[in-house]
Amino acid sequence: MLIINDLSVNYKSRQAINPVINHLSFQLQDGEALAILGPSGCGKSTLINALAGSLSIESGTIEYVAREQHCPLNPRLHKIGLIPQNYGLLPWKTVKENCLLPLKIRGEYHKGRSTEEMNQLYEALSLSNLLEKYPKELSGGQLQRTAIARALLLKPNLLLMDEPFSALDAITREEARELFLKVWTQQKPTTLLVTHSIEEALYLGTIIYVMAAQGGDIKYRMDNPYFGYLAPDTIAYLTTKQLLREQLIT
Repeated sequence: MLIINDLSVNYKSRQAINPVINHLSFQLQDGEALAILGPSGCGKSTLINALAGSLSIESGTIEYVAREQHCPLNPRLHKIGLIPQNYGLLPWKTVKENCLLPLKIRGEYHKGRSTEEMNQLYEALSLSNLLEKYPKELSGGQLQRTAIARALLLKPNLLLMDEPFSALDAITREEARELFLKVWTQQKPTTLLVTHSIEEALYLGTIIYVMAAQGGDIKYRMDNPYFGYLAPDTIAYLTTKQLLREQLIT
């Protein structure tokens, strides 16, 4: 379980201290997928960076609870998978080398994982015939699937996704979301996804939060009954979309 308590994050410059997240608190249970919606500049990516350990926090705590033991979330202790908007692949490494890099960095290459298990993930993401190619040889969708494989091969305690499908065209984006959900359900890592897309939040989030335009506050929360459903054309679904849209613009 992830517990964020009274979290504040600032950006500091020579001229001023700019608060981005002020006293944010929430909990995320194991196996849940939290989709966070919000306008640009509301603190979504700042939250992702703070959880990933790449941004210092001003105050508050971020804890990971396992077997009833509470300890600060730490990338050195906990396996944190990250799927960024720009994929984050190293251009001088092949698809396979990129996918295995987090395991090698943590000294977990092949530890507890069979070659068959890895190959099944590559197959599920249609990467089996691309493993020796380099990022420059791949399409946007193939780059995205490589980033997904890299994160899930780690078997993360926490999976962070920062606008992961926004750079793809509409058809490729839909295919990538479906493939991601297919492989995600096999592991169900605790997941936090930030997105601008209401449809994406409804498809991939078991829970949805809407962040306020300023201060990193959560202004609206809902359990999502449409998780895993691809755009059901019902009055209830359309009403839910409209409700979330109104929360985003007010």
